[in-house]
Amino acid sequence: MITWFWILAVAFILLLVLVSTKAVRQSKSIDDFMLAGSSVGAVLGILTYAAALFSAFIFIGVPDFFRINGVGAWIFLPVSDGVMFFMIFWFGYHLRQKATEIGYKGMSGMLVTIYRTKWAGYIVFLAAFIFLIPYVAIQIRGISMFLTAIFPDTLPHYGWAILIISMMLIYSEIGGLKAIVFSDAIQGVLLLSVLIIIGYNSVHHIGNIEALFSQVKQVDPSLLSTPGPKGLFTTQFLIASFLVIVLLPASQPQFSSRIAIMKNMKETYRMAAGLGVVAFLVFVATALIGMYGSVMYTTSSTQEFVENALLFDQPDMVAALAIVGLFAAVLSTSNAQIFALGSEFRSLLSGNDKKNFRHTKIALFIFAMIVLVFSVIIGDELVLLARMSFAGTAMIAPVVIIGVISKRTPGIEIVIASAIALFLFLCSLVKLIPSEIMGWRLDLLLMIALFIISVISIFVRKLNQ
Repeated sequence: MITWFWILAVAFILLLVLVSTKAVRQSKSIDDFMLAGSSVGAVLGILTYAAALFSAFIFIGVPDFFRINGVGAWIFLPVSDGVMFFMIFWFGYHLRQKATEIGYKGMSGMLVTIYRTKWAGYIVFLAAFIFLIPYVAIQIRGISMFLTAIFPDTLPHYGWAILIISMMLIYSEIGGLKAIVFSDAIQGVLLLSVLIIIGYNSVHHIGNIEALFSQVKQVDPSLLSTPGPKGLFTTQFLIASFLVIVLLPASQPQFSSRIAIMKNMKETYRMAAGLGVVAFLVFVATALIGMYGSVMYTTSSTQEFVENALLFDQPDMVAALAIVGLFAAVLSTSNAQIFALGSEFRSLLSGNDKKNFRHTKIALFIFAMIVLVFSVIIGDELVLLARMSFAGTAMIAPVVIIGVISKRTPGIEIVIASAIALFLFLCSLVKLIPSEIMGWRLDLLLMIALFIISVISIFVRKLNQ
């Protein structure tokens, strides 16, 4: 396996050098560097969006999530993602219209113009900063688990994290968003291929799909129903999770930026449709791997399950490809998140473009160092940590959506309400206030309240104009 790993790793690095060189040649301005020239086609769009969405937590976290919590994860993730792609159609249309009217350098800067107050941009950037940091750290944590299993005596966990973040910074600082899009394409193909192969091997190891689920039923029948063996998939959890995932194109800048850089609306529609196909294949594969794990590694830790199911139970070439694929996923997804934060930061700056560009590069370095710290201290509940990131940024989705679709200046009350919701959600995370009120999840209550406030704000202002 080690021989195959080095062969594939060298091939991957050479591909990165090739595409980054191509990206540098195509970047003729600061906007080309930050926004990839806003000329991405459907195929690249599918792969870059998929790479930002399906990353290390999909590769490691989702199979483990199925293994522990059962098939209810299919309602939690694939169903929600399926509806999210329709959100890309609708939100993408309005975003691209608004970007044509007032320009786009980042969502935060766009909202400053729309709401005519910097506070709209500040609250969106703050939410992205607070919740994308742990999301990026999940990626670093995931690959470190793999590399520690393969090279146990080479580097400590933080050593791998430093190496990965160093590569990430060098790559993004040289090639910009265009280089990230190209690396996303490589990652997307690798990730999908590896997951399909391992999913097939997992079923083949047991016999067939019918035998696999029959054995899962013998291990624990509650794995095949909701709310699952741990009682996680309650109605409120599924509704709240559905909402935060559907809102991702508006709530997280790495996704909204990928809609904004598409060549035209026709390519955007094709991208959204293609993503649906990719998502279906990804989640079928991860579900099968997870069910295999529930049979073969019922009581194992996350790391033991990952090492065996994705590495040691696979042929050497497949295991090596899995390591390289995961490394590619971490590199491109982490780049996407950090670069998105840099773009949001730049969009809030005013003055000389070259000076702002220099400040943005410094900010990228600072963001990466914060990620490094989080990647060392973060836990193994990768999917739940990702969900926390999605839920946190969902608190600012109304500010973004109302701003993008509104034909007139939206009310500051929407910004204030989102800021309060974000503060309350943060307080619940650090246990200053309860995460449930009278049997209702706080995040679900906050999203319902924000929706009601937004509707009332639009209606009242329309009457008064």
